[in-house]
Amino acid sequence: MARSHNEAARYGITFGTALAIAISWSVNKSVLWAILHGLLSWFYVIWHVVTR
Repeated sequence: MARSHNEAARYGITFGTALAIAISWSVNKSVLWAILHGLLSWFYVIWHVVTR
């Protein structure tokens, strides 16, 4: 069964948010930073990869 574009976009946003929160928590151990980075989502993930 093929996914619609909306479902794929929603999955990407959800996955990006979870990934950003996990990376942020492992680096900072701070709930506030994890929330902020979760809101930034893929921008934070890409920044983390580029700067590491």
